[in-house]
Amino acid sequence: MVSAVDPSRSESPASGPRLGIIGGGQLARMLALAAHPLGCPVITLERAAACPAAPVATAARVGDWNTLPPLLDLASRVDVLTLENEFVDAGLLAELERAGHRVLPSSRSLALVQDKLVQKRTLAEAGLPVPRLRDTPYPAALAAAAAEFGYPFLLKARRNGYDGKGNVTVRAAGELDAAWRRLGGDRGNPLFAEAWCPFERELAVIITRAEDGREAVYPVVDTVQRDHICHVVRAPATGDPTVLAAAATIAGRAVAAVGAVGSFGVELFLLADGSILVNELAPRVHNSGHYTIEGCECSQFENHVRAVLGWPLGSPRLRAPAVMVNLIGEGPGPGQPAGLEAALAVPGAHVHLYGKDGSAAGRKLGHVTATAATLPEAEAAARACAAHLRFSASP
Repeated sequence: MVSAVDPSRSESPASGPRLGIIGGGQLARMLALAAHPLGCPVITLERAAACPAAPVATAARVGDWNTLPPLLDLASRVDVLTLENEFVDAGLLAELERAGHRVLPSSRSLALVQDKLVQKRTLAEAGLPVPRLRDTPYPAALAAAAAEFGYPFLLKARRNGYDGKGNVTVRAAGELDAAWRRLGGDRGNPLFAEAWCPFERELAVIITRAEDGREAVYPVVDTVQRDHICHVVRAPATGDPTVLAAAATIAGRAVAAVGAVGSFGVELFLLADGSILVNELAPRVHNSGHYTIEGCECSQFENHVRAVLGWPLGSPRLRAPAVMVNLIGEGPGPGQPAGLEAALAVPGAHVHLYGKDGSAAGRKLGHVTATAATLPEAEAAARACAAHLRFSASP
């Protein structure tokens, strides 16, 4: 079943092409907000009516985006389809393409990225540096990977993992069976093993790529992870300019290897010797690029809209040092925080709330970005602003 939220809102083109977004979370919300000033109506598709994108989309369709009929319904209403997540089945997107609909990034790109073993092998075949890895379709293969890599190593789900979900660190032989069962290997969930990477820092780059290969390369940033969730992004990353330039070059080669169109997030490991490994690609706008809304001349969201519609790309130039702090739930509570007035009083800081229906541990509820003359000043403002915002159910 497919239904529309607020059918009084027109789905017809106002002054620009219609963009369909598969998904209705916070990334779709920010894409819709970026599309509106360009005169581009946005129609989203999400399983639930109450989703972050619904209040700001031109129209919000309700249906399961991992089944073909709602996707075909959405495709019939728009000029171009794009994604806010990598979990929709690439085979379904291929069906849409065969029916004559434009999908960007393409089903082929998504197929190369959404299976993380295929993704890493594709990058390796393109000559890009990635951690050592091994397919583990059965327990004996897992034991062989442990013998090859030693401990610790990572066991990962090939699909549908994010924010640390779908990853287990295996530290000893006695943990192999529990890790296998925890990730569903005993239930047929495809897994692979990856050698432990003793990185010193985690870097990220947003690259927006057009169909003709033109690119907007955003600054390399430092990311700070806690419990596998990004908590802080510092733009630009500090360090050896040669190393940072190499990181940007590797990121550009990585998105080209999968035929990217739109804004892609590239996560990288910086090792002690200055070498770079590609950790992961995200075929969509990415949390590490949220700072670009205030920090750059053209945000990752606006440039994604431009790229998938075939328009000229905007400048990714950093206006000023910027720091983003994620607002992450610590437990049950409201989706709207207390302390907003105090947060808004912090000079140089900007609050973005995602309009979610409630807080939960590890749930991303919003973010704060601050810009300043220096990175330390920007980080102090961002952290001060975020500290005022409380999603707890208790006073």
